[in-house]
Amino acid sequence: MKEHIYKAHFIELPEPLENGVAIYRKEIECSDVKSAVWSVSAYGTYKPFLNGEEVGRWVMAPGWTSYANRIQFQNYELDLKDGKNVLEISVGLGWTPFNSFRANGTSALPVIASLAITKTDGSVEYIKTDETWQVSESPIRFSTIYDGEIYDANFTPSFDKNAVKSPLASNYLIPQQGEDVITHERIAAQKIITTPLGETVIDFGQEVTGYVEFNICGSKGDECCIKHAEVLDAAGNFYTENLRSAKQEMRFICDGKPHLHKPLHTFYGFRFIRLENWPEEVKLENFTAVVVHSDLKRTGWFECSDPMVNQLFKNTVWGQKGNFLDVPTDCPQRDERLGWTGDAQAFARTAALIFDVEKFFDKWLEDLIYDQYANGQVPNVIPNTFSDRGGGSSAWADCATIIPWQMYLAYGNKALLLRQFRSMKKWVDYMDQHSTDDLWQGEWHFGDWLNLDDDKTKNDVLASAFFAYSTQILVDAGHILGVDVSYYEARIPQIKAAFCRAYMQDGVMKVDGQTGCVLTLAFELCPEEDRPKVAAQLNRLVSECGHLKTGFVGTPYLNHVLCQYGYSETAYTILLRREYPGWLYPITQGATTIWEHWDGIKPDGTMWSKDMNSFNHYAYGAVCDWLFGGVAGINPDPKAPGYKHILFRPYADKRLSYAKAALESRRGRIESGWQVEGEKIRYTFVVPTGCTATVTIGDVVQEIGAGTTEMLL
Repeated sequence: MKEHIYKAHFIELPEPLENGVAIYRKEIECSDVKSAVWSVSAYGTYKPFLNGEEVGRWVMAPGWTSYANRIQFQNYELDLKDGKNVLEISVGLGWTPFNSFRANGTSALPVIASLAITKTDGSVEYIKTDETWQVSESPIRFSTIYDGEIYDANFTPSFDKNAVKSPLASNYLIPQQGEDVITHERIAAQKIITTPLGETVIDFGQEVTGYVEFNICGSKGDECCIKHAEVLDAAGNFYTENLRSAKQEMRFICDGKPHLHKPLHTFYGFRFIRLENWPEEVKLENFTAVVVHSDLKRTGWFECSDPMVNQLFKNTVWGQKGNFLDVPTDCPQRDERLGWTGDAQAFARTAALIFDVEKFFDKWLEDLIYDQYANGQVPNVIPNTFSDRGGGSSAWADCATIIPWQMYLAYGNKALLLRQFRSMKKWVDYMDQHSTDDLWQGEWHFGDWLNLDDDKTKNDVLASAFFAYSTQILVDAGHILGVDVSYYEARIPQIKAAFCRAYMQDGVMKVDGQTGCVLTLAFELCPEEDRPKVAAQLNRLVSECGHLKTGFVGTPYLNHVLCQYGYSETAYTILLRREYPGWLYPITQGATTIWEHWDGIKPDGTMWSKDMNSFNHYAYGAVCDWLFGGVAGINPDPKAPGYKHILFRPYADKRLSYAKAALESRRGRIESGWQVEGEKIRYTFVVPTGCTATVTIGDVVQEIGAGTTEMLL
């Protein structure tokens, strides 16, 4: 019975609709109903209704997958009444036009559904989508992801046409694989602002991804608009230039009756809204920000004595929530909102500390398998919307190896590693085949995106570094899975030797670039005896300017390698820096999420740029895996993944009086922390039942078992 939807047919509008929404409708008679399960999907986004009431908790169903290969469906339990019941499905474009950077599209809005009604006598009746379903345009007169919605309360659906059979086949369908996408926090409006330009703006106090639910009445024909934005400009006016072409608006045409309204087929990234032509008195209680993201279980917490560092961690949590809406997006506001591979791989380890993301990435990584090109090249975004733009950038395409490996370390699940292994191998083979003299050189890459080093670390350095790193991950995965990886094992020393010949001299990097030093250390590219020299070079580069210069590629590893090679004081200096550039500078400017640029808003209030300036872009939040693994000291052991064995390696610094972290692993709660007590530091470690741990603090190494262990050093 659970697969009865495969026996249904997609139906669609008799004529395509441009940027609109359709409602499909079916009246049924019921009696003696024991239970009813409704399976629904659409090529677009859909919302099901029973007798005029929303069904289920899903938002933006069926979610975003590689639509050319698979579309999810969801199951809903219905409470049917005896007599007439009305089934309705509202269908919008959703993500379907995302074959390019455009929000608009024309579609016949295909939908498929099958209702299995189990009677009290045990018999089962099926109600499937077919040509008997009626269809009408919706009061939602316009709906796209980027531009928002227009709702006309005066429009009455006619249902004077029947749907037609769609050519879309049901074998595209798969049961829901990812996490539910649902509403979470409801945030009350904080204050009403009248800007210098006379605009009426409402501040919710927190940047979120979701929508605004609002009460409105007005007079018949009144048309008003809610626009959404992340920040105010230097003068205090509503700022939307960084949205680029995305309108991010909700337009409402009044019918003279009171309404509690929300958008149905779109979402917004915002902290502020601007009200235009509002037909009545503006009251805070009439506006609520509703947070939408994948239903991830919270697993990680961090706290220390510095309130700004705590805010940094909080901002990272909000950044992850705002960008984990079914796929790991780069940003939730401008005309992009895509599953950028580089951002995802940089943040994957942090993501798995703050929330349980195994199921979330399981779905996304399978889409990567489907969208990966036959030659092994990995698209820049997953699902792939750039079919004509190639891919294969180092650090971006390496998500094919890095994320499965990080999920294995976090959760110890060999099944995911096994499923992804062929994809991992295809990517490593691609790099191998494009290498010359054991180096990957001369091709286009994104590089150390948004770095401040004037590209001193050239793309060829990054490409060969990740070539070695991904090959090592493939070898490690092969050993775990019992796969012959002897060829790749032999390649690793060859690649590393070529790297050192090309990019190192006298035991240090030829070019003084922070990211080159970071990757050389993090990926162990040079001989062990040279690593302290490279670490000293890196420490000098950071100390001379007093701050980091790394971009998306180098930043996640920076503080880790500084600590590993004895420069934890420098790592803390970077962390605690309140001036630009640094993690705490945006907080001095009021940030409530992670910024795309270190100086998205400059000290004088002006913007870094109009085009590439997201204020909710989680990549630099990857520092939080160092807060867990370096400051508090919780690390997985690759030899006993899923935290069966824990590596506690805290690096304390007396500029903080305490720091602590907790992780709800699959095996139980892990805690690690320290507190300054006079000249000494008290460390506390909690190990779950059935697990063991190794504590390393300076020269002290101690094995501990389950329970609580304290050390005063």
